[in-house]
Order: sequence, then C-alpha cells, then structure tokens
Amino acid sequence: SDQQILAATTLMFYQQVEATQHPKEYFNSIKEQYGDLNQLNTYQKLSADIFAKSILVDDARWSAFEAKPDSLTLQNDPGYKHAMAFVRNYQPKYASLYQTFTAANGELNRLYLKGLMEMEPNKIRYPDANFTMRLSYGNVKSYKPRDAVFYDYVCTLSGVMQKYKPGDYEFDLPKSLIDAYNKKDFGQYVDPIYKDIVVGFITTNDITGGNSGSPVINGKGELIGLAFDGNYEALSHKIAFDKDLNRTICVDVRYVLWCMDKLGGATNLIKELTLK
Repeated sequence: SDQQILAATTLMFYQQVEATQHPKEYFNSIKEQYGDLNQLNTYQKLSADIFAKSILVDDARWSAFEAKPDSLTLQNDPGYKHAMAFVRNYQPKYASLYQTFTAANGELNRLYLKGLMEMEPNKIRYPDANFTMRLSYGNVKSYKPRDAVFYDYVCTLSGVMQKYKPGDYEFDLPKSLIDAYNKKDFGQYVDPIYKDIVVGFITTNDITGGNSGSPVINGKGELIGLAFDGNYEALSHKIAFDKDLNRTICVDVRYVLWCMDKLGGATNLIKELTLK
C-alpha cells in the first residue's frame, strides 16, 4: 500500500502543484530515468526502485546503518533522496510564508475570541478538548436546512442499500452485508419502530476535531453510538455554532453490534456486553 501511495502522491504533486513550486531538478531526473512525468507508470517504477533499494523501508538494512552510520550511504539512498528533494525545495522558499500566515492567523483568532468573550462576559464555555476531557450536551433531532428540504434524525440499513454501487470506493458493500440484509437477519439489533437496523442518527451536540469516535451516551449513562462526522451545514462550527442547523452524525451502536455479530462472527465479544 505504501509503495502505491508513494507513486500516486508523487504524480499528484507533479500535476496539481504549480510547476513554479516543483523541485525541478528532481522531476527532471525522474523523467530521464523512468519516463513521462504525466504517467502513473513512471512513478510506479520510481516507487518500486525506492522500496527495493532504500534502507528506510528495510529493517535489516536500517539496523545495519544504525549500527554503523555514514553520510554517504544516507545521501545516496533513493528514499532519502526522494524525501529531501521536497524538503529542500520547501524550506528556503515556502516555510517562512507558512510561518507568517500561521502567526497572523493565530493573532486574528486570539482577537476574535477576545471579542466573543467581551461580547458575552457571563457565558459559560466548555473546554476546547486540548488536554482536557470535553462534554457536549445535545438532543437527537432532525433539521430543515432550506425550503422543501427535511433531514430525518435516523438513517437505516435500507438506506445504505439504496446507495449501494458495486465497485464504487464509497458505496460498495461486502456480500455478507447484502446477504444478511436480504434475509432480514437483524437479530436483537432491529429497531422496533423502523423494523430495520438503524445505522446512524444526528444530534445537536457541538463537536470539534478529535471528537471522532467519542462515545454518545444517553441520559441513563448508556452507550447509544459513536460521534464521527458533522453535516454540511456544520462546516462553520469552528467559527460559530448554529443551534438550528449544526448536527453531529453518529453511528448507532446497534449497527456496530450487528456488524460485529452478523458480519464479523464476534459473538464472544457480544456475550461480554450488557445489552438493553
């Protein structure tokens, strides 16, 4: 996988980053040695060479190098050459621009938060999730983002099947899931109202980067799901949380358990849990 990723991302850099920002000498050497710079096959050959020859991806050769390091071996290593071509291109030309932007952005963010705190001096704010436990309270709730559009608060396995596209990287499904759905093999995880597996639900919780995977707990302290995403209208939440439109998307714990049980066969884990 890493070898394929290295080839794909190097091609993406060549095609999608402005030519004026390329490490030109390095790309010229790739062209001379491996071929057309607009062809994936060129970078696949480059990547294959790196993974075959570099000490960086071989435990035995890396251990030998650590035991007796020398700069010539490192300088001539194809993996090191590849990485350093981009590092040496970035550091003198663009690193300072990034640092300037980051510093300015940090100062503007500080002033923005200062203004918010002065505007609402008595508002109680929860921690920002950096080095602290963070609790967010909310309700399971549908929403209507615009005229004639309504999003319900749950989606079901039937909806997953409606989106099924064989071979599609987002919407393909394993045969075991399709077979279980067609047999309506929902077991104890079926929702009594929908007569289906509830896959996900949305809530009014305020989440931030790092909250993905956080437990969603009901008023009785029971785990009902895991937070993993936000809706389209929640993209502005880091600037201002909109109580009417922002939603947290959660996977329903019954779907997790159904996958463990019916698709994974992990009944031993199911037996360890107290299910209600």
